[in-house]
Amino acid sequence: MKVLTPKEISEELNRFIIGQNKAKKAVSIALRNRWRRQMIPKELRDEVAPKNIIMIGPTGVGKTEIARRLAKLANSPFLKIEATKFTEVGYVGRDVESMVRDLTELAVNMVKKEEHEQVLEKAKEMAEERVLDLLLPQKKSTRAPKDNGDAADLSREKIRNQFKAGKFDGKFVELEVPERSLPMIEIFSASGLEEMDMQIRDMFGNMLPKKTKKRKIKVKEAYELLIQEESKKLIDMDKVVQDAIDRVEQSGIIFLDELDKIASRDTHGPDVSREGVQRDILPIVEGTTVTTKYGMIKTDHVLFIAAGAFHMSKPSDLIPELQGRFPIRVELDPLTKEDFYRIITEPDNALLKQYKALLKTEDIDLEFDLDAIEEITDIAQKINEMTENIGARRLYTVMEKLLEDISFSAPDMTEKSITITRAYVTEKLGEFLEKDDLSRYIL
Repeated sequence: MKVLTPKEISEELNRFIIGQNKAKKAVSIALRNRWRRQMIPKELRDEVAPKNIIMIGPTGVGKTEIARRLAKLANSPFLKIEATKFTEVGYVGRDVESMVRDLTELAVNMVKKEEHEQVLEKAKEMAEERVLDLLLPQKKSTRAPKDNGDAADLSREKIRNQFKAGKFDGKFVELEVPERSLPMIEIFSASGLEEMDMQIRDMFGNMLPKKTKKRKIKVKEAYELLIQEESKKLIDMDKVVQDAIDRVEQSGIIFLDELDKIASRDTHGPDVSREGVQRDILPIVEGTTVTTKYGMIKTDHVLFIAAGAFHMSKPSDLIPELQGRFPIRVELDPLTKEDFYRIITEPDNALLKQYKALLKTEDIDLEFDLDAIEEITDIAQKINEMTENIGARRLYTVMEKLLEDISFSAPDMTEKSITITRAYVTEKLGEFLEKDDLSRYIL
């Protein structure tokens, strides 16, 4: 992985997220600090704690997107989880340590996938040989004379060339495949014990002998199955687990959404769950050791990015110890009409580009007039003002409603070039602006 400077990280984020420069700057520094930490002397390295961040801003302004893109850039294990999913120990709900277990599971799958890509060529070669063995069954007779051996080699090469040309794809061969017969264990328990359920299944799965059965399948399917089988043999799972644990501990990112929902407010009576969850989350953010099925995971250097709207509460309503663990606070700006216009047109994954690509699959060229785009952003902004402000997510509902008829009729259309004009936008969406109750329910 190329080590990016904070400026380069910010520029990469600009490709997908419009505005929010303060937040981009904060996360760019946090990511660069990880690399800096690896460069300093070992005795000081463990002393440098990650600079956790709280992003404050209304829904739909880009908080989650910034964290997700950051993890992709760093090639780090990334987990997004809502703080409201957790409850204080002793109450029904997920326990906070499950976030570390989930992150470890993601990291193992991530490393396994990378290893699989590295051994893929070798696995393909080995699978090809096994397919040829199926197509050319060896006779269990005494060793053939040398000239017969040469003839067999020639015919094997001939079969190989035909196989590569796809001539055997539809032919059936008999292959031994593992039988998926896990014992039916169902644990009826309070939610939160799902990990125990999975661990018991794993345990029984490993204890019982692996059964196989013979199946007649097409050569193409057999080849794919054999590639998977051979790549499993080539991958060292102990190394995968060790690399995954290392990756979680050194570069894992946990995005804690809805943090404001567990901030204690001045409420009367017991507020069991909110403050209790904060106290449970605290050791994980401070740095503790969590037991997972892959081994012990230290969370001292996992980066936590928390987010919340903080309409009803403030970061200062969090318990003081937790506040101290999030030294960086960034406020995200509400989106303006100009931001909407840029969001819908500029990023690499802009909505207009997505819809054009989707309809291109039906051979339809979709174009938008500039004033039509302005009208779309104008309507999205007005509906956000009239009803709940859900930020850029409103563009999705507006665009979906606008293109509903075209998406429905696309396969049967004879007209293969469509231009969306301002008049079309007004015709399709105008009534929602006039009727408040319609916009509330539909957009």
